[in-house]
Amino acid sequence: MEWALDLAKLDYSGWRVLREGFRGQAGWTQAWRDPAPKPAYDVIIVGGGGHGLATAYYLARNHGIRNIAVLEKGWLGGGNTGRNTTVIRSNYYYRESAALYDFSLKLYEGLARELNYNVMFSQRGIITLAHSRHDLEAATRWVGAMRVNGVDTDMIGPAEIARRVPILDMRPDARYPVLGGFMQKRAGTARHDAVAWGYARAADALGVDIIQQCEVTGFRRNADGSIAGVETSRGLIAAKTVGIAAAGHSTTLADMAGFRLPVTSYALQAFVTEPLKPVLDTVVLSLATGLYLSQSDKGGLVIGGALDLYPSYAQRGNMPMARTVLGAVAQQYPSLGRVRLVRQWAGIVDVVQDSSPILGATPVPNLLINCGWGTGGFKAIPAGGTLLAHHIATGTPHHLAEPFSLSRFSTGALIDEAAASGIAH
Repeated sequence: MEWALDLAKLDYSGWRVLREGFRGQAGWTQAWRDPAPKPAYDVIIVGGGGHGLATAYYLARNHGIRNIAVLEKGWLGGGNTGRNTTVIRSNYYYRESAALYDFSLKLYEGLARELNYNVMFSQRGIITLAHSRHDLEAATRWVGAMRVNGVDTDMIGPAEIARRVPILDMRPDARYPVLGGFMQKRAGTARHDAVAWGYARAADALGVDIIQQCEVTGFRRNADGSIAGVETSRGLIAAKTVGIAAAGHSTTLADMAGFRLPVTSYALQAFVTEPLKPVLDTVVLSLATGLYLSQSDKGGLVIGGALDLYPSYAQRGNMPMARTVLGAVAQQYPSLGRVRLVRQWAGIVDVVQDSSPILGATPVPNLLINCGWGTGGFKAIPAGGTLLAHHIATGTPHHLAEPFSLSRFSTGALIDEAAASGIAH
């Protein structure tokens, strides 16, 4: 019997995707425009990653400012947004940090509906492992503080960890014995590209110009010292206000504008393995090794660890840290010892002395900044965008952002999450 495929009748769900594949995607439209830059804008956002796109979206959505340009020197989401391990959590020690990150987590919980775009947020939880009596004592203190701050976190014992993470080496004589840990059930992962694409499409629909391949090379100032615009590889663009959301390259832009940031840039490596059948349905982080591990929807294990040990702008990392991270995988998850890697990369993270972000005004009038997230920028995208947009639109910082101003380095009111939480991720 002969069979013919009538493409014109394939109109529903997956069939439409199949039809477009046969037709060369003739019916698909661009998710966002590719405009040429205009001579002037009300607001320019430097950086086309998650935080920059979110800032532009919330400026348009929450504050009605539509004459906005997002300038990206490469391609949209090609920096840290596309080079991270996708973990989202809010289990931080200090009250200010917990409020900031839990606000972001709550925004993530409704983000797919907000943007009408599936960001693939999976609240699979995160387990932090304790390997010694000291770890357990510290974990108990951290959980107590987190619960006081309203963050859902619970201590769990070895039996519960063994049940949830059966591939973990739980032997008493293991290289890193597991004595317990704590878990935040509302934490999880999202698709990093989808977050960038969702914000880009939504911002574009509100009239925001997203301009790729447009590198900022300098800043123009008015006679009173305030920002007048930016010099770019595509010419001068005037603006009343400029926001910087460029992660590891924030110091380079600050130098162009004539001020210094207490930020050092490091490479943070990540790895993905070949696809496997489901073996891990949560995120697991080790206090002893800094190793963190999850399994993607495609089946690959997403692996991360500590920062490279020297400042760098290279998006590749180095072999000694790769050996350290992958050695920890083999020691803590012996059954994964022979699994093959398919990809490795590095993001450039902007580390501040107290491992907390910098949000708000700079010494240059009408130039604001969002930076210093270190290894935690992806989880904070909705919050970072909301708070910077609020400051740009109203001229005053959001109450959640006030503790994270640049001025804290002159007053001494630091929020040292690296020391308090034991990790910077």
